[in-house]
Amino acid sequence: MKYLLLISHGDFSNGLKQTLSMFAGDAINTVISIGLKPDEAIDTLDKRIDTTMKPIPENSQFVILADIIGGSPLTTVCNVLNRQKKFNDSIIIGGMNFPMALTAMMFKDSLDNIELKSKLLSEATKAIRPLDMNGILKSSDEDI
Repeated sequence: MKYLLLISHGDFSNGLKQTLSMFAGDAINTVISIGLKPDEAIDTLDKRIDTTMKPIPENSQFVILADIIGGSPLTTVCNVLNRQKKFNDSIIIGGMNFPMALTAMMFKDSLDNIELKSKLLSEATKAIRPLDMNGILKSSDEDI
């Protein structure tokens, strides 16, 4: 089984999980959200992540979506995954958005890691489109 772990600064990951729950049904039970609290020490965040992940079955894999590449929440979860020897079996992507998270939640157990990573990146970028003043989707970059 794969778990989706949303990690962010502040409450972004918690809000994303709450929104996912509107679409999820029972799939939300395999989604974990952790946010770095204001003024929280990285050591404290590390312990919270470690404590959250310890009860998860050892043979589980993770799809990690983070708000910012190189940010403290992402680097901290990577350190925890490495200590727990789960880093190499995980998909880890920075720059999460809702379409990416929804796709991860819905397809994490039906696609292998290579297919899933490709689908996540594709869905995340397809969802970013410019609109004109009337809210009409533009068809190409030339229309920007």
